[in-house]
Amino acid sequence: MLVAHERKRGVRDPERTRERLLQAAYREVLRTGFQGAGIDTILAATNLTKGALYYHFASKEALGYAIVDEIIAKLVHDRWLRPLLSDGQPIDILIGIVRRIPARTQDVRAGCPLLNLSQEMSPLDEQFRTRLEKIFLDWQEGVATLLRKGKAQGTVRRDLNPDESASFLVAMVEGYASLAKNAQDAKVWEMGIGNIVGWLRSLRVPRQSPKRGRPMSKKHVVRRGR
Repeated sequence: MLVAHERKRGVRDPERTRERLLQAAYREVLRTGFQGAGIDTILAATNLTKGALYYHFASKEALGYAIVDEIIAKLVHDRWLRPLLSDGQPIDILIGIVRRIPARTQDVRAGCPLLNLSQEMSPLDEQFRTRLEKIFLDWQEGVATLLRKGKAQGTVRRDLNPDESASFLVAMVEGYASLAKNAQDAKVWEMGIGNIVGWLRSLRVPRQSPKRGRPMSKKHVVRRGR
């Protein structure tokens, strides 16, 4: 009862304050890029003070690193890494994941936050680069592990290189995201999804053709005259 009464009176919640700042900063970075994100804009969105921000984050860079570690990494985990562990045939799992990627106009226009920050900050800040690289590598390894499982099950082509194919899949997803964002057109992304799904289907083990040399049925036997 005492805790509930204190909450009603507005006792500070540091974890909630930090989360509000982090989410507001993420939205601003997604909208303008990290370098263009303004601290004052972030504070105005949260109705918090600079003191509150710098209590939780030592600098704007520290706030950016937290966005990568806590928001972008979680997005990739929830959208890719966790579904990769689902039951089912690997190619079906991958096709399902790709088809579930948001294709709304606002999502396409904003672009992929992982790709956006990589293009903007990797050449400028080594801590950004290494954090973003880890997310890409975890993503690729998750896909490669699933493809290796498919090879072991006999559902994925034996000649396939899981690591190279995983890298190619990530490159296609991010490439079409970049093209769609530049075009500001969801149709570009939809076309990309279709092409990616078609490529994924090509990774299945081909269906076996009927074996040669099977006995012919009686109606196909040619009787020679005596």
